[in-house]
Amino acid sequence: MNHLRLIAGLPLLVMAGVCSAQAGGQYGPSPDLPKPERGLLPDMVIAKPAPWGDKVPTVPEGYKISAIATDLKIPRQTLVLPNGDILVAEGRGGSAPDLKPKDVIAAVIKARGTSPVKGGNRLTLLRDPEGDGTYEASVFAENLNAPYGLALIGNQLYVANQDALVRFEYQPGQTKASGPPEVVTPLPSEINHHWTKALTASADGQYLYIGIGSNSNITERGMTAEVDRARIWRVNASTGEYKTYATGLRNPTALTIQPDTGQLWAVVNERDELGPDLVPDYLTTVKEGAFYGWPYSYWGKNVDDRVRPQDPAKVASAIAPDYSLGSHVAALGVDFSDASMGDRFANGVFVGEHGSWNRKDPVGYKVVFVPFADGRPSGPPVDFVAGFRDSDGTTRGRPVGVTVDPKGALIVADDLSNTIWRVTPAQSAQPSQPPKPVAAAQPR
Repeated sequence: MNHLRLIAGLPLLVMAGVCSAQAGGQYGPSPDLPKPERGLLPDMVIAKPAPWGDKVPTVPEGYKISAIATDLKIPRQTLVLPNGDILVAEGRGGSAPDLKPKDVIAAVIKARGTSPVKGGNRLTLLRDPEGDGTYEASVFAENLNAPYGLALIGNQLYVANQDALVRFEYQPGQTKASGPPEVVTPLPSEINHHWTKALTASADGQYLYIGIGSNSNITERGMTAEVDRARIWRVNASTGEYKTYATGLRNPTALTIQPDTGQLWAVVNERDELGPDLVPDYLTTVKEGAFYGWPYSYWGKNVDDRVRPQDPAKVASAIAPDYSLGSHVAALGVDFSDASMGDRFANGVFVGEHGSWNRKDPVGYKVVFVPFADGRPSGPPVDFVAGFRDSDGTTRGRPVGVTVDPKGALIVADDLSNTIWRVTPAQSAQPSQPPKPVAAAQPR
């Protein structure tokens, strides 16, 4: 196939796409859902990567942000350990072949807006030995397979690789894994169109929840390829025995447990190629046994007529998500806040939005805060970390995982500049020296 010829024809294909601004009212429990619009290709506006230089992302007044690790190898998700150390999962997965010429075009163009660095397939540990916000980096574990989700239960550290859930023995203060990980259970990994495996532990530590994305946008590879996909598993942390917990979630990219209630929440990336304002990515509670629509419908019972054969019974059972984040923001991180983040941002969730590629007017490229009241989302999202992308397309970073450090910080993984950012209330300690590059792991 002549890829150059396909790319040369891109302007004509893009003209056949749909062009419009983000629809108003796309946030909250009842988003505006316009009629589907379809073209040969959607509009594609890709990030123009650039170094940060002396710039940093913007944060609200009264907060500070600084880089605590740089020169990483595609940082995705982070985990704050009980002693304050931070683990970073680094990697790049996926092996899905292109199906159509437009897939080749989209893949080549999208790659221009990502980091050229090879994924690390490792865990890096960040430690602040003096407690002043200056972190040292070392390699905790290597030779993993596109690690993404992280969870700690007692002295067991769980890692969701793209092909298996594994665990390490962990002792507080440990800086290097004592040996190779043990496989807890294999995970669906054939094709791996959506390769990331999100992970969180139940409040009592008995179970792990794993998000498994679909193998296509909307079943282009057939339903056989979607066996055990687009769902969340519940895994017994001790035995590895698993069951399907919820289905119809196209790509559940991050999971978290709500404090006090123990309720499981997820952020989900919805389907493409129905226009710039369909379908909203969302934040939702995950109810055991529930079906969330994919592939047959979206936002409850709105039928996607591209799917063949249809399944009216499944559509009738579909439930709508709790909260729209807007279409194509590409939410990849979520965590509940607490009082350590200050009164304005104490009650709600932070969401990392990686940013759109398939609309004329880009959206996302920031971390937002969704306020809660009485245990539920209660208002529009508020920009918390922004400035990753300029109006001319210059893009210095793309946020992925977000983790609240109970000491009073938000940890943000940026997989374009390969940086870990730390946001604190202004009175908290900040790094006074440049972060040290990742080096060989230090002995325990």
